[in-house]
Amino acid sequence: MKKNKWLYLLLVPGIALILVFLFIPIINIIIPTFYGKTGISFDKYVEFFKDEYYVSIFKRTLKIALITSVITMVLGIPVAYFISRSNKNIRGALIACTVFPLLTNSVVRSFAWMTILGKNGIINTFLMNVGLIKEPYKLLYTESAIIVGTVYLFLPLMVVSLVGVMENIENDLLEAAESLGASRIKAFFKVVFPLSIPGIIVGSVLVFTGSLTAYTTPQLLGGNRNMVLSTLIYQKTMTLGDWNSASVVAAIMSITTVTIIFVINKLASRLNERGV
Repeated sequence: MKKNKWLYLLLVPGIALILVFLFIPIINIIIPTFYGKTGISFDKYVEFFKDEYYVSIFKRTLKIALITSVITMVLGIPVAYFISRSNKNIRGALIACTVFPLLTNSVVRSFAWMTILGKNGIINTFLMNVGLIKEPYKLLYTESAIIVGTVYLFLPLMVVSLVGVMENIENDLLEAAESLGASRIKAFFKVVFPLSIPGIIVGSVLVFTGSLTAYTTPQLLGGNRNMVLSTLIYQKTMTLGDWNSASVVAAIMSITTVTIIFVINKLASRLNERGV
């Protein structure tokens, strides 16, 4: 018991750093937003949600984060399953290839997508040369461009989260399901998918929160016409110098992120209670 007590002391430096450099600054930003001329007030938040422009930005941010999470889950599950069932000798190489894009700066990756999605980009040039279109499509500076960029940005996180869970699923379970008459697809959805729920939840949390708070990709691929909460904060602070309004937006983003994580954790606990 004494040894365990001493081990807890190792947490003190990390907790102190989190409090000093993360928790306290966030509190200093959020607390002033709840004060008005007459004392404690929620007028700033009411004004935010009364403004149709700000509400549209809020909805767009949630929509992009949700669609990105769904797409990364759909794409990540088969990729993670393939990697988890591959030979151990090449599994490490496949995981390294999956994680490799994370080693590249997000700005560089966003600029790469700008050259792909631009009016004179690879996609429009190819379609025009083939004769499928006469004029280039507007692919850049749209919500779809933001979604494409964020999916590419956060897909490795989903895959890695799922591989860690799927590689622990024994092949005997799949063989047992197939021996009882289930096809490979049915065995996957009846055995592998339910056992992969913890990895799906962790990956969804990482992707959703990352997409909700991403700045570089929405700014470069979405432009000013498709503003999200993170780019709105930048505009409020660096362009307009309105730090008070920016703090309100930051508080709304933080509260939304915490709420989404809480809901996902509650959903995960209910699934576990049902034995899914």
